[in-house]
Amino acid sequence: MESVLKVQNLGMNFGGLRALDSVDLAVGRNEIVALIGPNGAGKTTFFNCVTGIYPPTEGDILIAVRGKGDLKRINGLKPNRVTEKGLARTFQNIRLFPHMTVLENVMIGRHCRMAAGILGAVLRGGSTVREEQSAVQESYAILEKMGLAPFVNDFAKNLPYGAQRRLEIARAMATEPFLLLLDEPAAGMNPYETKELDDLIQRVRHEEGIAILLIEHDMKLVMSLSDRICVVDYGRKIAQGTPDEIRNNPAVIKAYLGEEMDA
Repeated sequence: MESVLKVQNLGMNFGGLRALDSVDLAVGRNEIVALIGPNGAGKTTFFNCVTGIYPPTEGDILIAVRGKGDLKRINGLKPNRVTEKGLARTFQNIRLFPHMTVLENVMIGRHCRMAAGILGAVLRGGSTVREEQSAVQESYAILEKMGLAPFVNDFAKNLPYGAQRRLEIARAMATEPFLLLLDEPAAGMNPYETKELDDLIQRVRHEEGIAILLIEHDMKLVMSLSDRICVVDYGRKIAQGTPDEIRNNPAVIKAYLGEEMDA
């Protein structure tokens, strides 16, 4: 399978703390991969390394080059450059602009695909105006796909919780990613909202052709969505496989899932 992300021997130290220890992980094109493990296992640290928030202590992070079949190392790139390369993420704690409208939040995601700089914004030439109009249209189209069009002019802070989660995904999709990293997207959701999220992620994969790397504690959602699951514990990868393989893996049951699992 052609990979859009390949992480090799990733290590991350914080002083004397070894947060990640030689972790390998790959995500194929249009694939959904879940990264699971107990609290403190290093999952969000992994995301932060891949998306440029932390420079890893060791290892290689390789991503697909748009329009080509080869992979390129992105260690050391700033988060905005990683986004430009085709990776977008959401966060465990919702990070919207609460006093901006739903549409404006998504338009911010379009910024990395716009050519106008500071001078263009000041002079307001024809190309800048056309680009802004295009950004509005494209952002609204994303909101329609996310089921958020009825909230287009509402402040983000006034949205229901589940809609705020979807808005974060909409903003990430506005960057035109080929890989979307979702950090606990179902956190705090009720069963109805979680089912909507499941359907949404499947549509993103099938209709938009976007691969998904998912951190999630809702095991029913993980087992429903994932093509493959990677399990980490104390910063080390302890298992990888299909949902059935992970469900029946003794090391995973002991480390994370408990002695029994209902999924």
